[in-house]
Amino acid sequence: MKLHISIARQSLSVFGEQGEILAEYPVSTAKAGVGEVSGSYQTPRGRHLVRAKIGAGQPENTVFVRRRPTGEIWTPELAEQFPGRDWILTRILWLSGCEPGRNRLGCVDTMRRYVYIHGSPDSAEMGVPGSHGCIRMRNADIVGLFDLVPCYTAVEISED
Repeated sequence: MKLHISIARQSLSVFGEQGEILAEYPVSTAKAGVGEVSGSYQTPRGRHLVRAKIGAGQPENTVFVRRRPTGEIWTPELAEQFPGRDWILTRILWLSGCEPGRNRLGCVDTMRRYVYIHGSPDSAEMGVPGSHGCIRMRNADIVGLFDLVPCYTAVEISED
């Protein structure tokens, strides 16, 4: 199994062992575009893998801060209380870069930048860049992907 995230198409495709498409989802990558440097708020390119899966069994719209559930469930009312908060909801697939000097180690380390594939509020627009560097998905979609994908699954993020 392999995941491919297309920045241009704002989509995530799941490929099986024979290269067949098993699923495709709309996503939202970084509003600031692509880039690997820490603090850039950009989505990193290149070869990655799913290093950790976080949130198994949590209800949809569970709010995470620093990869821990806060005990909150996202609602529009909660969002009004915290305008501008970057909501990480439901499930997290924590990415790790595989290319030293490009997206691994030093100031370009994807994992140390805390770049995830994660759920987001239903009001978050998919199909257009809008995140702070992560790959946002609809909550129902991240649950399906989370259940399908094992740790160490290959993830390619490309501009095409």
